[in-house]
Amino acid sequence: MAHTQTKAVLPDKRKAVPVVEADPREGLSRDEVEERRKGGWANLPVASPTKTEREILFSHVFTYFNLIFVVLAAALFAVGSYRDAAFLFIAIANTAIGVFQEIRSKRTIDKLTLLAAPRGKVVRAGMEMEVPTDHMVRDDIAVFSAGDQISADATVREGTVQVNESLITGEADPLDKGPGDKLRSGSFVVSGSCKAQLTAVGADSYASRLTLEAKKDVKTAQSEMMASLTRLIHFIGFALIPVGGVLFWKQYHVLELGLRQSVTATVAALIGMIPEGLYLLTSVALAVSMIRLARKKTLAQDMNCIETLARVDVLCVDKTGTITEPKMEVRELVPLDEEEYALEQVEEAVAALYGALGADNDTGRAILERFDKSVKWQVSAKVPFTSANKYAAAAFPGHGAFIAGAPEFVMGERYTDLQEMVEPYSAKGYRVLLMAEYAGVLEGQAVLDGKAPLEGRRVKPMALILLANRIRAEAPDTFAYFARQGVAVKVISGDNPLTVAEVARQAGVENAEQWVDAAKLQSDEDIFEAAGQYTVFGRVTPSQKRKLVKALQKQGHTVAMTGDGVNDVLALKDADCGIAMASGAEAACHAAQLVLLDSNFACLPEVVAEGRRVINNIQRSASLFLVKNIFSFCLALLTMLVDMPYPLVPIQLSLISALTIGIPSFFLALEPNKNRVQGKFMTNVLREAFPGGLTDLMIILGLQVFAFAFQFPTEALSTMSALCVAFIGVLVLYQVCKPFDWKRRVLWSAVSVALLFCTSFLGELFALTKLNLQEGLVLAVFLALSWSLMRLVLHGFKRVQAMWRRLKRRKQTAG
Repeated sequence: MAHTQTKAVLPDKRKAVPVVEADPREGLSRDEVEERRKGGWANLPVASPTKTEREILFSHVFTYFNLIFVVLAAALFAVGSYRDAAFLFIAIANTAIGVFQEIRSKRTIDKLTLLAAPRGKVVRAGMEMEVPTDHMVRDDIAVFSAGDQISADATVREGTVQVNESLITGEADPLDKGPGDKLRSGSFVVSGSCKAQLTAVGADSYASRLTLEAKKDVKTAQSEMMASLTRLIHFIGFALIPVGGVLFWKQYHVLELGLRQSVTATVAALIGMIPEGLYLLTSVALAVSMIRLARKKTLAQDMNCIETLARVDVLCVDKTGTITEPKMEVRELVPLDEEEYALEQVEEAVAALYGALGADNDTGRAILERFDKSVKWQVSAKVPFTSANKYAAAAFPGHGAFIAGAPEFVMGERYTDLQEMVEPYSAKGYRVLLMAEYAGVLEGQAVLDGKAPLEGRRVKPMALILLANRIRAEAPDTFAYFARQGVAVKVISGDNPLTVAEVARQAGVENAEQWVDAAKLQSDEDIFEAAGQYTVFGRVTPSQKRKLVKALQKQGHTVAMTGDGVNDVLALKDADCGIAMASGAEAACHAAQLVLLDSNFACLPEVVAEGRRVINNIQRSASLFLVKNIFSFCLALLTMLVDMPYPLVPIQLSLISALTIGIPSFFLALEPNKNRVQGKFMTNVLREAFPGGLTDLMIILGLQVFAFAFQFPTEALSTMSALCVAFIGVLVLYQVCKPFDWKRRVLWSAVSVALLFCTSFLGELFALTKLNLQEGLVLAVFLALSWSLMRLVLHGFKRVQAMWRRLKRRKQTAG
C-alpha cells in the first residue's frame, strides 16, 4: 500500500509518552500505537531520499555562473549594449529546463520509492501484521528473521538471531543476540528469528544519528564524470575574475578601445569560457535516464551508478534467484541406509528439524512444503543455517540430534565416503543436502553451538535431499547479450561447484566448465589468482564473495554484482554497482545501488544499455561545449599577452553556441549508444574537443594577422571571425555525428541551414557587417583552409594517441 513519506519529528517537538514493556505475544494496542504516532514517536526517516521541489529550484537558480551572467548582463546594460545581453535568455531557458526535468525525475523516483518502501512485521493487539517500517512506533514488538534489516534500535525479548553490523560498523563477523541484547538499526539478520521491542525510532535510532552526523560534514561522493566536470567548473570559475579584469584593462587602457567596446569584448571572452549548458546537460541527461530506468521497474538509489553501469566489464551473479527462479523445490529424497533409517523415519526427522528451525530461507520453505508439517518434537538446542557453516542442526530429547547441510561440510574428512554418491547429482544441477544423525549431542544436552567444527566420525548419514530451482527462461538470451558486449560473467554461489557449473552451462554462461571450489582457496592470494582464472565459484562464503569482488577490482575491472540474499549483502556493498532483486532479502535491497522491482534478471541488458547510452552521449555532447571553451580561454590569454583586440562580441557567440552546441547536444544526448565506456571521462572529452578548439584558435590568429596587414576595420574582423568559428562549429558537429544515420543527417543539415539563414538574412541582428571584395576573398580562403587544417590537426592527434598507446603497451610488457 502506498503511503506518504514524511520526515521525523524533532525531539524537542515530541509529546512525552511513557515507555511500556509490551508483552511479546500481544504487542501494543491500537490506541497505544496511535498515541505514539501523534506524539512524534514514529519511525520516520530523518531525510527524504530526494531533494524537495523548493531545493531543486534554489539549486538551479542560485548558482555561481548564473550570478556571473547577471553581472555581465548588467555591465552590458550599463554601456548600452542591450543586444549583446541575449545570452541571459539562454541562461534562463537552461535553468527552466533543468528545474523542469529534475522535478519530473524527482516525482517519478518518489513514486517508485514508495512502491519499494521497506516493510516489516509487528505484533499488535495479539496479531502479527506487516506494516511499512516508517509506520512502526517506539515500544512496538517487531518480528525479525533472516534477511530483515533492523529498522530501529531494539531489545530482543524472545528468540535468538545472528546479526551482521558491517553496514554500520564495518565489522563483518556475525554477532549472536538473545533475550536482553541490543539490536542496532542498520544491521541485518543473518539467521534465526526473534521478537524485539523498539527502543529508539526515527531520529533517535543509531543509523539515523550516523546519518545526521554525516550531514554535518557533507562531502557527497561523485562519480568520475561528475567529479571531472566539477573540477572543470571550479577551474573556470576561479579563472573568470582575474582573466576578465586583466582583459578589460588591456582593451580599455592599453588598446584604448573605449568603454563600450572594451566591456563588450571582455564579456564575449568570458561568455566563451563558460560551459553554460554542459553541467545542465549532464544533470538533465542523468535525470532523464533515471526516469527511463524507472519505467523499466528499476529503482536507481544513487545517480552515480548510471555512469558505473556504462563502464561495467565484469558481472558477478548468484545462482539462486538470478540464473534460476527464486522458488526452490524438493525433487527427491535418496535414502542412504534403509536398514537403520527407514524412509518414513527420515521424512519425520527432516520435518521435525525444519519445523524447529522455521522457514527462514528458500531451502527451509521448500522442505516444509514437501514434508509433513505436523511433526512437533521438543527442541533442546538448535543451530540455524548460516552461509559460513553451511549446515543447520537441532537436538530433540528422546529422538536424538540431527543435521542437514552441504555434505562436504557435514561429513568433513569423511566426505570421500559419500563423494561418489553425491557428485553425479551435483553434476546434474541439483542442490544436494545431507540429512544425518549426530552422535555428538547426547539426549537432553545442549552442547551443539555451531561454532566448533563438526566431528565427522560422529555423523551418521541418513539420506540425500535433492533440491532444484528452475532456470529462468530468459537467462540464456541475457548471458548471450553480455558475451556479445564483452562483459565477462562470474557465477558466485554457496552451492557445490559441480551444481553451479552445470546450472551455469544450461543457462548459457561462457566458460562454465572453468569452476573452482572456494573452500580450497585458503588465502587472499589464492582468491586473487582464481578471480582472473575461473568463471564459476562454488562453496563461497559471504566474506569470500566480498574478497572476489575486491580482487576483480584490483585487477582493473569495473564490477557489477547481482544478488538477493543476506549472503550477498557485503559483496553488493563493495561492488562498483550493486544490483538487488526486490523479491529478495530487505538487507540486500538496502545495500544495492539499483533495485530490480520486478526481480526480472532479463531486464539487466536494457539497464546496462541505458547507462552506456547516457554516458556515451554526454561525452559526445561535452566535446561540443569544450571546443568553444578551449578556443575562448586560449584566445583570451593571447589577447592579454599580445596587443590585439578580442574579435568576437557576445551576440555572435550566443548564435554560435545555440546552433552548433546547445541544440545539437540535447538531441545527441537522447541517441542510442550501446558501446562500453572506457577511459577517463575528461581525457576522452578533451581528446575529441582539442582539434576543433585548436583549429578555431589558429584560424582566428591568422585572420588577426591579415586584418593587421591589410588594415581591416574592427567590424570586418569581428564578422570574419564569427563566420569562421561558426563554420568550424559545423565541421566539429560533423565529426561528432559520425557514424551518420538519418536522424543525425537531419540534425546536421538543419543546423547548417539555420546558421546559413541567420548569417545571410539576420546579419545585422547578430552584429555581422557586409564585407567588401577583398575581405570576402580573405574570408573564403580561411573557410577553405579550416577544413584542411582541422583534418591535419585530427590526423596529428591520432598519431600522438597511437604513439602513446604503444608506449603504454611497452611499459606493461616491460613490467
